[in-house]
Amino acid sequence: MTRRPMTLLAGASARLADAGAASPMTDARLLLMHAGGLSATQLLTAVAIDDLVAARFDELIAQRATGVPVQHLTGEAWFRNVRLAVGPGVFIPRPETELVAGAAIDEVRKQQPGSLVVELCAGSGAISAAVCDEAPGARVIAVEKDAQAAQWLRRNLAATSAEVVEADMAAALPDRDAQAAVVVANPPYIPWSQRDGLPVEVREHDPEAALFAEDDGLGAIRVVIAVAHRLLRPGGLVVIEHGDDQGPAVLDEMARAGFGDQADHLDLSGRPRFVTGRRVPGWDGE
Repeated sequence: MTRRPMTLLAGASARLADAGAASPMTDARLLLMHAGGLSATQLLTAVAIDDLVAARFDELIAQRATGVPVQHLTGEAWFRNVRLAVGPGVFIPRPETELVAGAAIDEVRKQQPGSLVVELCAGSGAISAAVCDEAPGARVIAVEKDAQAAQWLRRNLAATSAEVVEADMAAALPDRDAQAAVVVANPPYIPWSQRDGLPVEVREHDPEAALFAEDDGLGAIRVVIAVAHRLLRPGGLVVIEHGDDQGPAVLDEMARAGFGDQADHLDLSGRPRFVTGRRVPGWDGE
């Protein structure tokens, strides 16, 4: 016995919509492709889905309806042009962070081959993988403190030239001071007070260490700024993702730390999403 794919997708999409999924049809398509080992083109042209695939698909939809992220069910996430392995214990990269990576890539492409890019709070290594893919002449170091996340990081960067360093970023890379052309980070920046208001799939499945920070969400960002100032050569660029309402505070922190040429940048939804700034040569606070 076989089932029509459009019938399966319609029923699954309705189930996910009832469960509160933000993109029920997209989720259903991705999970049916995964269940059947189908490409997007094969799904579009499929006439029927056999019972074994349909049963597997039904199990995946049931899990998704409880809030398990699609990426955990498929084991992968796309980020710019790279496919990443993801699962429990590592933060799932978001589309808005693709612009953060893009700012780092644009900058390093202007530099000499071999220029150093450091990703702090690297998690899955999404930004580092994108830099390796789109600016292959760069030297990339990805720093991650959490042991479980670092396992995913090593897996995702194994086929690249990037170096993985498992360490607290505050003390990492003491032998690279004033050498980096770019320091980039998507650090934890959500205040703990906002935890209960997050969607279940975020609150229950993304690691807390990648989400939450003290001091109204600015604690980790302050560390990133300090480490970036130490690692960057004069004129080097820092790129930091932040929460919707944190831009002014982050820019103030950067100015106090010795960064100039600062700017806050919007994401694809028109919301303030990341800041950039350059290490001021000869800053008198050093």
